Amino acid sequence: MTMSENTRDFAERSPTSDLNVALHECMAALDLFLNNKFSDALASLQAKTKDSMYHALTYATILEMQAMMTFDPQDILNAGNTMKEAQATCQKFRKKSTVADSINNLVHRQSLEHFTEEEIHAEICYAECLLQRAALTFLQDENMVSFIKGGIKVRNSYQTYRELDSLIQSPHYVKGENHLHFEGGVKLGVGAFNLTLSMFPARILRLLEFVGFSGNKEHGLLQLQEGASSYSFRSVLCTMLLLCYHTFMTFVLGTGKGNVEEAERLLKPYLARYPKGAIFLFFAGRIETLKGNIDAAVNRYEECCEAQQYWKQFHHMCYWELMWCFTYKRQWKMAFFYADLLSKENTWSKATYIYMKAAYLSMFGPDDCSPFGDSKVELFRIVPSLKLKIAGKSLPTEKFAIRKARRYLSSNPVPLPVPPLEMMYIWNGYAVIGKCPNLTEGMLETLIEAEEALARSSATELLADDQCVIKLLKGLCLKHLGKISEAEDHFNYIYLNEKKIKYDHYLIPNALLELAILYLDQDRREEAIKLLERAKQNYKNYSMETRTHFRIQAALHQAKSTPENGMHSGASAVS
Repeated sequence: MTMSENTRDFAERSPTSDLNVALHECMAALDLFLNNKFSDALASLQAKTKDSMYHALTYATILEMQAMMTFDPQDILNAGNTMKEAQATCQKFRKKSTVADSINNLVHRQSLEHFTEEEIHAEICYAECLLQRAALTFLQDENMVSFIKGGIKVRNSYQTYRELDSLIQSPHYVKGENHLHFEGGVKLGVGAFNLTLSMFPARILRLLEFVGFSGNKEHGLLQLQEGASSYSFRSVLCTMLLLCYHTFMTFVLGTGKGNVEEAERLLKPYLARYPKGAIFLFFAGRIETLKGNIDAAVNRYEECCEAQQYWKQFHHMCYWELMWCFTYKRQWKMAFFYADLLSKENTWSKATYIYMKAAYLSMFGPDDCSPFGDSKVELFRIVPSLKLKIAGKSLPTEKFAIRKARRYLSSNPVPLPVPPLEMMYIWNGYAVIGKCPNLTEGMLETLIEAEEALARSSATELLADDQCVIKLLKGLCLKHLGKISEAEDHFNYIYLNEKKIKYDHYLIPNALLELAILYLDQDRREEAIKLLERAKQNYKNYSMETRTHFRIQAALHQAKSTPENGMHSGASAVS
């Protein structure tokens, strides 16, 4: 054997070479996944999941992405178990002392000889496993109790990212051959932690800060943007997290002020490279929705469903979005059709889907035939029996649906006035239609009709609740149509009638929140902050409380940002 052959043979078996090969193979697997070749992607990785940290991490990440996109309980369980196994594989490659104890010492000694490139990559992969397991916890439990209870794992991940970020900044750090992939991992973790922690409600944040956590939204976004723009194994993960943030998190858990233009910019190159990629078609549909182009959004979601047939659960994400698109257009039969499909095919929350079926039936006119002969009262009555627990926790949306449906359990039920439009508020749909005056005017017309019908009906103990539901939703429509004074009157009406509300106590803090957001739009910041603090401090144990607190936190962040540069005042970054 020649010297060159010996050298080549050694290079092929060296840790650096193994890392190169592993990263190349894992990026190829991600490419298959993004091209809808889901089974091929997993098959190309599976054989090495016990022997390669990157194969194990990528395999588990693909399963986690599936779980994140489908909310399917079985997908969530499988992803969690697989990520735990990936963590065990990463552990094999870690240096025997912990990163928090060791790397800092190495930096101060101006030497890195005790950490090989492979060991540094093992640290980032291990931290990523912990981070993704925490993300699954958040998916299951919006109130974050489990997240805090499992704080030791999250803390380890958080601390590791902090130390590795410090390592990269050190003048004594020597970049390895695969530095870009390592740096991308640090930016993903530091960005994800900062962005997520900055969104937490104050009461949760206080608990987290007590154990050393803190987050800065702007720093998190910058880290993810830098990670997304570099060519590395984690580029697509940084991009997808940013897309989720701008198109979902800012709406569901925020005030509906996502940066849709930035989402469009991030998506464009991926849509060009993967024109039939289901994940990117889905985000394209969501962006069209947020721009108010509902018909274009419907086309994108339908295209997404046609693009692949292997991953059926992903169709359900499109059905959910299509259901809301037709709700915005007040096409109740089409919305019912997708709620019905979800109730038959998807297991995320049967209670929510059946509730939505009944809700849409309640919007049918007297001459409209009920599809499949369904009775709205009977559907509402079975909702409480469909309660589901994921990881021991009930879904917040499901709890809301069950509470609302309970009024139909009596022999002579008082009908809900506008149930799909109320649920639309829970998902912040008025921030979506607010960009379309014609859709907003149509929704306002429906709400006025409901208000008039309520005025004609016999008074019941639930009259104040139903009046205030309509007032809240009308107020949102009026605000988006520029009728600020009328909107303000509607939100104030709810607060002034607080004592009359019997069950729907969530309306009061949410009315204060919406009035505060209206004030923020008018630069009445001091008034807005007072309302937000009142909503945060004075009310508890109401429906969708944690989601409301997330929105309050987002509004407070907006209110307390300095107008010169939009930076959050007083938050420290993970770095």
